[in-house]
Formats: sequence, C-alpha cells, structure tokens
Amino acid sequence: MLKKNKIDLKNLTRSQLTDFVLAQELSSFRARQIFSWLYRPGITNFSQMTDLSKKLRQSLEEQVYFSSLTPAVREQSVDGTIKYGFLLDDGAMIESVLIPEKNRNTLCISTQVGCAMGCRFCLTATMGFIRNLTPAEIVNQVCAVLADVTTHEMGTINNLVYMGMGEPLANFDNLLTSLRIVMDELGLNFSERRTTVSTCGLVPRIKELGEEIRVNLAISLHAADNETRSQLMPVNRTWNLDSLLLACREYPLAKRRRIMIEYILLRDINDSESDARLLAQKLHSIRCKINLIPCNEAPDLPFRKPSQKKIDRFQEILHDAGYTVIVRSSRGSDISAACGQLAVQGREN
Repeated sequence: MLKKNKIDLKNLTRSQLTDFVLAQELSSFRARQIFSWLYRPGITNFSQMTDLSKKLRQSLEEQVYFSSLTPAVREQSVDGTIKYGFLLDDGAMIESVLIPEKNRNTLCISTQVGCAMGCRFCLTATMGFIRNLTPAEIVNQVCAVLADVTTHEMGTINNLVYMGMGEPLANFDNLLTSLRIVMDELGLNFSERRTTVSTCGLVPRIKELGEEIRVNLAISLHAADNETRSQLMPVNRTWNLDSLLLACREYPLAKRRRIMIEYILLRDINDSESDARLLAQKLHSIRCKINLIPCNEAPDLPFRKPSQKKIDRFQEILHDAGYTVIVRSSRGSDISAACGQLAVQGREN
C-alpha cells in the first residue's frame, strides 16, 4: 500500500490510536504499547517495536506508518540560537527556532505554512497563507529538534512555545491534537507549565482552548488602543481589544500562572509614555506579565526599533504600575530567526 493511502500514526492521540487498534480487533493495551514507541528516540520503523509480535509488526507495516522530519537547513546564530528549516512531503518549507539559555532550551514551533493574519510587522505574513500543518508535522518538529540537541549534547528542550510561523488557533483541531500528544506522558511528556500557545487574538478560540486543555497562554497585543492595533493587526477589526482582554480575564489559569502579554515596540507608533500608561490601564485585573520586544528590523518591513532610552522608560512606567516586565533581547536576528522574522518560500523548486 502506498504511503499516501496509509494512516500516519503520529496524527493520532493515544485515545484515537486506541480506537484504531480496537477497530483492528486488537486488545486496547496494544495502543499503549505502540504509542509509547512512536516518540522514543531513534525509533524509525515497526521492526524496532520488540514487545509486539512479528505478525503484528508486519500487519502494521502494511496498513499504517509513522512519519518523521529531518532538518533540511540548520543555521546557528552567533548568540547560539538555531533555526531549523523542515522540508515537508509536498515541498512546503517551515521553520522552527531553538533558543538556548543558561540551564534551559526553549523551542518555538510552527503550526501553519505561512499565515493569513496579515500582521504588518511580521515577515511570515508576507508569505500569505498556504496551508495548515498536520498534527504529525507539528509534533515532528519537536521530535527532530530533541534528536538534534541530544546529538550535540545540548541537554533537552525545557520549554515549548507555539509561536513560530502561523496562527496556532487558526489551526485549532490540529493544534489540540498535537498538544495532547506532546503533553501525554507516553508521548513527549511536556507539562502545562512548560507549554505555551500564542495567539494574535482569535477570541472565540481562546475560550475553547481554555475549556479543552490546560496550557500557558501568550497574547500578541502590540498596541493599547484599537486604532493603532487595527492598523498593525487586521484581526483587531473582528475582535477588538475589549473582547480580547475580556477573554484573557476569563481564561482559566492555574495558581501562580500568568498570561504572557507580548508587545513589540515600534518607533513612534506604540512606544510613547502615553502608550505605556494606557497599556497599564487596559491590563488592569489580568494576571499577566509583559514581554517587551524591541522591533527586529527587516529590509522588507517599514518599522524601526525605538531608542534604548524610550525602551527603558516604557518598561519603567509599566513596572511602576505593578507589572512584571521583561525586555526580550533579540536572539538570532543574524539568521532571520528573531521574533517576526520567520519567512520562507512556500515551496522548494
């Protein structure tokens, strides 16, 4: 049977794999066995699943398969950041970014090829929307980078962030499936404390996400008034700041957890003292911390980074208002791996 006519088992949660196994008139415990093998390092074929009978392994080989990704591109920044380019079966290319820090590694993964959201400060938006990633294509980014950091003796991945190419909540069903796989103890075993989903503000989906699964939430806010935000982020014309911030207030958070508010500082657009004061006011009563991101400049975009004095003053105003505020240092900009810089051609020729 051709691969394209087979089921990719990495598209299935453990519960879905159990349904598949039962449909084959096998015992349900086989699903647990198979699922646990799929995400073990170095497992590339069914013959390695040694606690399955030879007959069952042969049957699986005939009916199904499990996919993997291997980096087609691996670029390392002078600051240690690593960008991976993954070539998909249909010729599309996606990127993931590993950000090494002292005692931890954070991986930023993609959920779509391109993006339909049209945020003006983001290079991914210049690609347009090409297609959603499957759960397997999302999860296999993590598997591939885990293998790479092991090979290079870099430890492991401590934090997983759905903040690469694409809008995660616009690929909602596949996002949820991938989360259930990476957070399964027999899958990749990431905890809710180590897993973050970022959104530009698809308000109804924020509520659904909180109802379906417990993960950290990051909001790409980038402006404190509707006029500015609508100019920067077309999504605000559908779901404005009031509706977005209400969704944040209602999002179910575990104790001692906070929403991450992402705010790109753009010179003379959203970086004034009055912008900072309005932001502090708008975020009132939301359990959050604020991540300030000085603009990562790119030749294809018209935005510039504010002066260090303005960045420091913006942070000071928010800090004085009682917020935890971090200024994110630009990482990987020399290899176009910094925030807002992920963009590749939709297909390899």
